[in-house]
Amino acid sequence: MASISAPPASFSSSSASDLLRSSSNGVSGIPLRALGRARFNPRRKDMSVSAKLGKGKRHEYPWPKDADANVKGGVLTHLSDFKPLKEKPKPVVLEFEKPLHLIEKKISDLRKMALDTGLDFGDQILLLENKYQRRIQSLYTHLTPIQRLQIARHPNRPTFLDHVFNITEKFVELHGDRAGYDDPAIVTGIGTIDGRRYMFMGHQKGRNTKENIRRNFGMPTPHGYRKALRMMRYADHHGLPIVTFIDTPGAYADLKSEEQGQGEAIAHNLLTMFGLKVPIISIVIGEGGSGGALAIGCANKLLMLENAVFYVASPEACAAILWKTAKAAPKAAAKLRITASELTRLGIADGIIPEPLGGAHADPSWTSHQIKSAINETMDELLMMDTEKLLKHRMLKFRKIGGFKEGIPVDPNSKINMKKKEKTAVGKTSVQELERKVEKVKQQILKPKESSDGQADVDLNELIEKLKKEVDFEFSAAVKAMGLKNRLATLREEFSKANSSDQPIHPELKEKIEKLRDEFDQGLSKAPNYKNLKIKLDMLKDLSQFKAHSARDAKASLKQEMNKKFAEVLSRPDLQEKYEMLRAEIENSGASKHTDLDPELQNKMDKVKKEIQGELAAALNSLGLHIEVLTSKAQVPSEQSSLSLFKPKIEMLNEELNQGIESVANRKDLKDMIELLKLEVAKAGKMPDATSKNRIWALEQQIKERLAAALDSSDLKKKHEKLREEILETTESGFDPTEGDSSVYGDAGIQTNSGAEHTFA
Repeated sequence: MASISAPPASFSSSSASDLLRSSSNGVSGIPLRALGRARFNPRRKDMSVSAKLGKGKRHEYPWPKDADANVKGGVLTHLSDFKPLKEKPKPVVLEFEKPLHLIEKKISDLRKMALDTGLDFGDQILLLENKYQRRIQSLYTHLTPIQRLQIARHPNRPTFLDHVFNITEKFVELHGDRAGYDDPAIVTGIGTIDGRRYMFMGHQKGRNTKENIRRNFGMPTPHGYRKALRMMRYADHHGLPIVTFIDTPGAYADLKSEEQGQGEAIAHNLLTMFGLKVPIISIVIGEGGSGGALAIGCANKLLMLENAVFYVASPEACAAILWKTAKAAPKAAAKLRITASELTRLGIADGIIPEPLGGAHADPSWTSHQIKSAINETMDELLMMDTEKLLKHRMLKFRKIGGFKEGIPVDPNSKINMKKKEKTAVGKTSVQELERKVEKVKQQILKPKESSDGQADVDLNELIEKLKKEVDFEFSAAVKAMGLKNRLATLREEFSKANSSDQPIHPELKEKIEKLRDEFDQGLSKAPNYKNLKIKLDMLKDLSQFKAHSARDAKASLKQEMNKKFAEVLSRPDLQEKYEMLRAEIENSGASKHTDLDPELQNKMDKVKKEIQGELAAALNSLGLHIEVLTSKAQVPSEQSSLSLFKPKIEMLNEELNQGIESVANRKDLKDMIELLKLEVAKAGKMPDATSKNRIWALEQQIKERLAAALDSSDLKKKHEKLREEILETTESGFDPTEGDSSVYGDAGIQTNSGAEHTFA
């Protein structure tokens, strides 16, 4: 122990800096200059200075001279409290990874069995390993947004310090915000990559429950953001490029953090980062949530790991707000566009860093190597810019996000702020409500025409379309309840493949469809929704018939009004007088045909005809009908005018013939032969060989013979011959009404899908 005494000193000439500096040397309130000028008097005991020497721990600072390069986690881990875990992390299998886990288990069981029994299971193990590789490749190349979110939150995913110790040769962690606290949720420090120094900072999550509690699950407090702000200013002062690692669900939003200025700390970081004169790279290694991630993410380049996510609100929170349930998180994740690929396409992220199959935790060192390569490549690009260009580049990166156009009118239908009309979901409309709507539409249709505004027809069509959707929904529900959904989906897939390949449907596929249809028809009455289906189907049929009847009634009413107008026009005295005068002139001329009349009389007759047509057209226009008068270029032959008397009989006979041919063609034996013919034509192609031609010709002859035999046995041929004789007797000119008519008996056609037409007589 040593003691020194000094007389009272005067403070009049001392400065504030002297006072501050003196306090740090263990003497309170005495300037060093005054202390140096004072005389030591051992008899005075007004003041004493004490010093005690103790044995301290020796530190190898900053780096040891004989550091072991093989130490796991880097040679400098002893400079941080972040040490390699003593216990191996427990494997965690995500829900969508369970099929892969089962295959892995089978492989391990086979290997264990091979060791225990001495048998060779090499082939089985090889098959399973190939299957595993195909499955994992397919799974991780088609991940959904919610699955990528699960990978980003994986408990074994490498953290910020894991990557830093893998990519740096030297790293020293810097602590504290110089305001009284060191937030462990944000870690900062200086490190080197390939000899180039960087300021590193990032969110640090824990690798187990104990670490997560200490690190607050990677959610920083205001002290953490102020620590990051202090290191940013330090890096800007010394010209160190900044690399930030983002991995946080968001800032810690407790009451104390809000009282200490959580929002102000984040806003201050945003303001400062846009003015830093050094290059900044941000890398999202896990999840980046809202302002908690953006507080250290205002960078020149934002890179994301392949399975990382970046969002303004977590999918669970978004689903709870919009759909009132967190179970809609997968839907919210898809709508938010939180994945690296979506954000890169939108221009928010600037690049994607690849991950191994299975996620970054499957091979952390490989992932860290990819991050290191991305940092070097991006930093080489940014260091080529001067300060002004670097600041402008950072500003324009954020200015271009969310592009817009000015001066272009917006379609009212596409305005995002307009509330869209809510549509009732299919299948949720009760039967009673549908019945009320049907009755209301019927009453509107039955109103007199004068009181109807045409809206009833629109409502009728909309209700019919709604009923169709309801019936389809009930049919789908019945198929699902009967357990036929998978079979129906399989048949649909087979049918779509057959159609896409331009090949005729195979008879076996048709037989499967018919079998499923019969099974559905038989079990439909036992479906739980059969009652609702039947009621809705009856309503649809009733409404369709009502529409057809109303259309026929409207047509009949229009026809009556047209006939009434025609009668009024033709009964006019002036037209009657012109008609009688023209008729008398034609009778006096003695001509029996129109061609025998003299040109003057023909012109006069055409003039009267046009006048009458004009009056009739004006009368129809008064009914709201648009009429165009068409004139024929040539006279209709007398044979055809006489043939028009038999037109209804010909049409009726043609209809009977078509029905007869269709009924014969629908017989199972003939249908199978036609399908075989289609297959042969499709196989033969455009250039069939001799064998294919013979097969096709033989099938055609068999079909012709069976079709002709079936039609000969009916009375259709007799009806055809009788009608032909009547027409020939009437025309007396030997005119053959069946000439060129391909729809009468003796000329039936079957069109195949391949485009080839085969005619059977």
